[in-house]
Amino acid sequence: MSSRTVAVERLSKAFPHADRNLVALQDVVLAGLETASSGRFEVKGRVALMFQEAALFPWLTASQNVELALELRGVKKRSERRRLAHDLLKRVHLHGFERRRPHELSGGMKQRVALARALAQDADVLLMDEPFGSVDAITRDVLHEELVRLWRASSLTILFVTHNAREAVRLGDRVLVFTSRPGRVAHEFKIDLPRPRSLDSPELAVVAGRITERLKQEMRADGH
Repeated sequence: MSSRTVAVERLSKAFPHADRNLVALQDVVLAGLETASSGRFEVKGRVALMFQEAALFPWLTASQNVELALELRGVKKRSERRRLAHDLLKRVHLHGFERRRPHELSGGMKQRVALARALAQDADVLLMDEPFGSVDAITRDVLHEELVRLWRASSLTILFVTHNAREAVRLGDRVLVFTSRPGRVAHEFKIDLPRPRSLDSPELAVVAGRITERLKQEMRADGH
């Protein structure tokens, strides 16, 4: 494999539907949660996945949710797992909330715990499936800042799924626009705006507008 962290080659996924196969994704399937119908992909290093919902275990504290990921990673000593979990929660600004259970946390706090849990896996690639879609605008803005800060402090490669063009431009170096059915890459936008970026930036709005217009073209082509 080359120096690229992720390589995809004509990877597709189809599901049986009545008397035919329904092609859901064409030329891209990455998470490894489903077996591809055709093609191949290769990832250099470990992969972690962050879902749309925090998906925390409700009977565990914030620290214990992160510690579980560390245990699965192979960190054997409980004291070491706790120390690392507290350090990760501190990195996502949750110091003092280690013993809180999910029902005692806000939506944004839960997503921070989920992010800390993903980072606990010591992955090289982090797949994020609309992780901030359920939080309010101000919390999303803060989480954007934290994600960029953590990304810049590491060698992590992040693949971020979103329906929000401004979010994509604020976070990404490359933005891929997908078709509706089947899902395949229709266009790529390279984002050269300097960092840090603001959602209120006129320059960001211009690029996001171009992406939105391309998305509308894909919707019209699909009959929406």
